[in-house]
This record gives sequence, C-alpha cells and structure tokens, in this order.
Amino acid sequence: MGARLRSLAVYALLLLSAAALGYLSTRIPGTWDWTAHARSSIAPQSVDELRQLKGPLVVTSYASPGSGLRGKISGFMARYRRYKPDLVLKFVDPAMDPAAVRAAGINVDGELVVAYHGRSLHLAQLSDQSFTDLLANLVRGGTRRVVFVTGDGERSPSGRANADLGTFMARLAGQGIQSIPINLAQVATVPQNANLVVLASPLAQLAPTSVQKLVEWLRDGGNLLWLCDPSSDRLGLAPLARELGIVRLPGELADPTGAAKGIADPHFLLLSSYPSSPITRGFQLDTLFPGVVALARDGSNWQYMPLLRSSAHSFTMPSGVGDAPSAGGAVELHGPLDFGFALSRLSASPVHLQQRVVVVGDGDFLSNTYIGNGGNAALGNRIFDWLLGDDALVQLPPRPAPDRVLRISQGGLDLLTIALVALPTLLLAISTLLWLRRRHR
Repeated sequence: MGARLRSLAVYALLLLSAAALGYLSTRIPGTWDWTAHARSSIAPQSVDELRQLKGPLVVTSYASPGSGLRGKISGFMARYRRYKPDLVLKFVDPAMDPAAVRAAGINVDGELVVAYHGRSLHLAQLSDQSFTDLLANLVRGGTRRVVFVTGDGERSPSGRANADLGTFMARLAGQGIQSIPINLAQVATVPQNANLVVLASPLAQLAPTSVQKLVEWLRDGGNLLWLCDPSSDRLGLAPLARELGIVRLPGELADPTGAAKGIADPHFLLLSSYPSSPITRGFQLDTLFPGVVALARDGSNWQYMPLLRSSAHSFTMPSGVGDAPSAGGAVELHGPLDFGFALSRLSASPVHLQQRVVVVGDGDFLSNTYIGNGGNAALGNRIFDWLLGDDALVQLPPRPAPDRVLRISQGGLDLLTIALVALPTLLLAISTLLWLRRRHR
C-alpha cells in the first residue's frame, strides 16, 4: 500500500510540475532558436534597422477575414513587435471598405502598407527578406538615385544577361535605390540630383567628352563606383584614373590557392579575409571574383583605404592566359596585391560633405551569374550603402546557412539510391507476406 501511495504522489507531483510550467510559460514569455546561425529568428540587421526607426511604425493589412491571411500576418509581425513595441498592426476588410482599398492602391489580398513619419511603402510578399528591405528603405528616409553610364557596352542595371546587374539592382530597388541609365554622350552633364554614378565595365572606348563629364562630376563632389575588368583596358579612361590617383597594374590576377576549396580556375579569386575599412569591418563571408585586375594608388588628393586584397600566393600574369604558369614562368608581380580601393575626401562644394569613391578591379562579382556566390550580394550592399552615405545600413551580412547544400560522393549517392529503392520494396514484401499468411489461416 505504501508503494502505491508513493507512486500516486510522484504522479501528482509530475502533474503539478507540468501545470506550474504551463502557467509560468504564460507569464514569462521566452523563445529559443536552435537552427543553424539562428535562421528562424529575425536577422541582426533587421533588429538594428527597427531600433533606428524612432517613433511608431504602423502596418495596415488589407486582408479578408476569411482568407486565413490575418493569422499569418499577425504571427509574422509579432516577431518584430518583440523588438519594437510601438509597431502597430491594423486590419482593413477590403469588402467592407472598398474606398480605402482604392485610395491605398491595393492590388492583392493581404497586401501591407507600412507607414513611418509620413512615408508609406507597400509590401506584397510576406517574407523576412522583403520586410528587411522595406525597413532599409525607411531608414534611408527617401529614394536614392543611382545613375548608370550606358552606351559603351557597360553592364545593364536592369538586364538579364549573364554579365548584367539586373538581379542585384532589383534587390536594391526594394531598399529605396533607383537605377537610372544615362548615355553621357547625349546629356550635357551628369544629373545634379544623382546620389551616385556607376561606371560598370565598359567594352568600347568612351568619348573624350563623356570621360570629361565624369571628371567634372568628381570635381563637383559627386560619388562614383567604378568597376573595371582586365579586358577593359585602353578605353580612354586615363583622365578619370588620374583624377582618382588609381593605376591599373598590367596583366590579370591569378591565385592557385582556390583549388583547396574546389575552385580549379586560378583566375577566380576567393576571398575569406579583408583589409579593415568602413565597408568590410566585421564582414566574414567568402566572396568570389572572376577575372581580376590589380590596382595601385598613385595620388595624394584622396584618403585611400584598401578594400580587397589577394593572398600572398597570388600573382599577375598576361591577360588571356588559360592556366597558371609554373614558377619562373610569365609571372609579373607577386601578391598580396590590392584590387579594390575605397576613396574619400571633403568635397569642394560649399557644404563640404564627404565625397566617396570605390574602385574595384572586377565587375563580374555583382553580375547575374555570380551574385549568388557566398557573400557577393552582401558585399555589394555594403559598397552601395557606404557610397550613398547610409552608414547606418553598413551592418552585418545575412547569416549563412551551412546546411542548405548536401555534398555527397558518388558512392554515397549510389547507396542512398539503393536504400530509397530497397526500403519500400522490403516493406512491400513484408506486408504481402503477412497478408498471405492471414489469408491462409
């Protein structure tokens, strides 16, 4: 009898403990994210953007009550409200208030309108990336206009060809960055309302007047991003290089150490570490640069900060050579060599703002083909944010997800295929055997 009482007491204590834990869970909220790099939680840059928004953030959802979207939207916004208590979520029934729907310009059921300090932005896709981009747009405080030089074979900011920048710029568009293509041969000057000019790897020689307009843009205090490739030499850009005090070193960079990480072509440079600069501070993602020209500084009118640097095992070789030469071959310069610089100075304008320029000896790393490699997109984001003066957005890159790709040998793949076939076959055979035995009883 005593043993039964002890057992009942233990069961009663277990029930009371479970009840107490349940009660405490309603009083003391808490969450734990055990996924790799906390991928199921809000990204650190999203939290930082929320904290930079001083004042209430009002989110209005135009979702029908019976669509099931309201519950999803409420749960989604609850994650962000933990970091911004003054985030207000409102719902409007499109069927009950069609005038409000028309006035807001709503196109799809469940579309969100996010309002902050008199500005309002629409969000049609409910995802962390889309909402983070929208927050970045709000932090900027307005649209940034980026002029892309066109007409001489430059990479298109909206093109879908392999060498174009359409994929990357489409992402920046959600963050409040507007790309404007302009042929300098057809305009008198660079538009004065531009926040940044991008010269992305021209293929043909620029007219002297076009180059002079870029030089005048710099002398007037404008910001510039210049992407140059080994194949884009002798294109009449010497006056621009002299204005910046940047020299292209001969040949093309090669680095055989990439083979240790599966990169067979020595012309593809893989970077895992970076010189200290406002753009790369805290940046820890790998980036890939296909076809790189080394750069050197040759001036004193700017403050020069190395941005990208090859390894000590790198070297330059004549452009167009397929394989890396052996020791004693056609090696011209040994690494480490810089192929990216961040330049700054006080502009000559009356306001004396800080003028910023970035020169990178490769344009492919932001192209549609390579933008998805490692941290290429994150680095591109940082470069644009710094050039546009949005220093608050030069934050940590997106968290990597090491378990997104399954790497398996051919032998392992064969075993997995056999298991996928053998296991269902075995279960079918066992079930058939049991059915036959029961039938003959």
